[in-house]
Amino acid sequence: TSSANNKAHINKSIRRSSSNQTFATMSGKGKGGRGEKKSTTSSAKAGLQFPVGRIGRYLRQGKYATRMGAGAPVYLAAVLEYLCAEILELAGNAARDNKKSRIVPRHITLAVKNDEELNKLLGGVTIAAGGVLPNIHAVLLPKKAAGSSSSKGMSKSQDY
Repeated sequence: TSSANNKAHINKSIRRSSSNQTFATMSGKGKGGRGEKKSTTSSAKAGLQFPVGRIGRYLRQGKYATRMGAGAPVYLAAVLEYLCAEILELAGNAARDNKKSRIVPRHITLAVKNDEELNKLLGGVTIAAGGVLPNIHAVLLPKKAAGSSSSKGMSKSQDY
């Protein structure tokens, strides 16, 4: 069968002219100068940056279901891209607030913990080197004195 396939391939690539001469087709612009169409990825068709084909492959290889629709990897890629864009935007804002030009895990933690919906989604997630939110319980803060007059010569160590 491989020799039959080779013959069919050769027959397709050889043209006969009216004078019964045979030529091998040259690579170049065929089809009347229109050129061959460049293949477009499914990510480009969907207008996404995330790889739709790779996500589809992972869904198939993961055996999550026996059958998978054509729109499933597109939808999943769109959701993942949206979540990443949302987290990166908030982390970028946190980095800018801290006068930094790079996003580090600390900025991602601050972005996730300060956003109500992301905090609910990623509540059980620990981000390595992320730290915690700065929080001092109100009971631990020093009490404000009613008459805040400073006594001369005597300073209290707990007076802020």
